[in-house]
Amino acid sequence: MFSKSLLRCSLNRAAFHSSSKRSLTIPFLSTLPQKPGGVTGTPNDAYVPPPPDKLHGSVHWDFERVLAVAMVPLVTLPLATGGSFMTVADSLLASVLLGHVYVGFQSCIIDYIPKRVYGKNFNYAMYLLTLGSLISAIGIYKLETEENGLVGVVTNLWTSKKEEEKQK
Repeated sequence: MFSKSLLRCSLNRAAFHSSSKRSLTIPFLSTLPQKPGGVTGTPNDAYVPPPPDKLHGSVHWDFERVLAVAMVPLVTLPLATGGSFMTVADSLLASVLLGHVYVGFQSCIIDYIPKRVYGKNFNYAMYLLTLGSLISAIGIYKLETEENGLVGVVTNLWTSKKEEEKQK
């Protein structure tokens, strides 16, 4: 009796640890038919590298690094000044943040919705990202011209609960 329960437990544990390897697919997006194993041609064919493109190579990575490094002083400056921030620096912070988010989401789309697998859906995702970024740029312009800017909005959100508690 003890051995049956021990055997059942070990079988359940083995079933828990064994899993099939599957690639990530997004269920509502149509995929292109893939060759078995993802191999094009035969294993003896020479590798044909893609044509070099500086825009999607070293320049892209350098731009991403510049944006990440530029975020550090732009975020710490309002903390050091106590929230009073120049309009130009606030606009620069919002624009650099938008560029940083754009590059990050672009990398996610390239990694998780590859053109080789999803075809036109990759292009649609990139178009949606660009459209959303343009709408966000218009929102940043409105925020900087009609409101107190990005730092002003964050300051108001941060202090609004404290003001409500003081009024009660």
